[in-house]
Amino acid sequence: MKNNVLHLNQAVLVQKLAAIYSKETIKELKASIAALQTELQDAQNPLHTNSADLTAVEFDAVALSGELEQILRSLTLERANYYVNRLLKSITETRTSALNDINLNRWKEYDDIITDSLWLIDRRDNSGVHTAGYWGNFIPQIPNQLMRRYTKRGDWVLDTFAGSGTTLIEGQRLGRHTLGIELQNRMVSHVKKMVSKEPNPYDVTIDVVEGDSATFDYESLLAKYDQKTVQFVIMHPPYYDIIKFSEDLRDLSNAASTEGFLTMMGTVISNAANVLERGRYLAIVIGDKYLKGDWIPLGFQTMNAALERGFSLKSIIVKNFEETSGKRNQKELWRYRALVGGFYIFKHEYIFLLRRG
Repeated sequence: MKNNVLHLNQAVLVQKLAAIYSKETIKELKASIAALQTELQDAQNPLHTNSADLTAVEFDAVALSGELEQILRSLTLERANYYVNRLLKSITETRTSALNDINLNRWKEYDDIITDSLWLIDRRDNSGVHTAGYWGNFIPQIPNQLMRRYTKRGDWVLDTFAGSGTTLIEGQRLGRHTLGIELQNRMVSHVKKMVSKEPNPYDVTIDVVEGDSATFDYESLLAKYDQKTVQFVIMHPPYYDIIKFSEDLRDLSNAASTEGFLTMMGTVISNAANVLERGRYLAIVIGDKYLKGDWIPLGFQTMNAALERGFSLKSIIVKNFEETSGKRNQKELWRYRALVGGFYIFKHEYIFLLRRG
């Protein structure tokens, strides 16, 4: 979250902006904005208060500075007043969509939320109990970004391949009730232990259950919490047989063929769709693979499995990664192999965002 946050007295700030809005000339208006900038720089000014003050309004200092500078750059009184009025609304009104808690009247403050289809994330979040020790887990920024865009605080999220619990940890931090299904008993115990070490500031339900996502009775699990549906589903399945996670034949990494993997994955999608609220979103995080020297477009084949089951495609996000556990400290070797074999080294995976109709 933001480090440079201003806590301002809402009533005083609104009063000052209302007075600025009533100025009769652009010169007077800009002089008043300049005076306000000076007051904001003085920590002792009555404009400033503290986070414990219930009348306070929080502002990202950089974003607020940018708003005031935009007013100063206005060439006409009409345009300047438009920006002043917009700033007033951002203080007094909250405007959100049906999907998330993003205040659209303060949209410039969400500069850490990615809206491009190419995600260049240099380093995984290793804060709290997050760890890269489980081979094949995804970076926490993926569920963090997706839940902030496609859920509200208090919504229910389902992760059909809980793994080391990355989604559950992020859900707890963000105030989303999060349920995870995991085939391996040892990982269920591990996730419960990790989640218990994280603060639960919003007192949400976090549960991980052992089971097969293809046949799991989601309705019964949700009924336990007096729920019938979830508002978001996230899937980060094995990329077929790239990493073998267990000896269990129900494990997708043990599928007999690519076709077998896609059939199993389709069953998982269908089962989860039964409890996904209509109009809400499914995110599938998956990459491609090589098989006998040929590129297998596993990601797009999995996407098609979802489309065949009544989902519509909202976005395709390409997430770049610089290294994996398997290739760490072997960059030169992989470059040599690529040159010899005439192939390219995987440096991306997909996030398919799909909407249930």
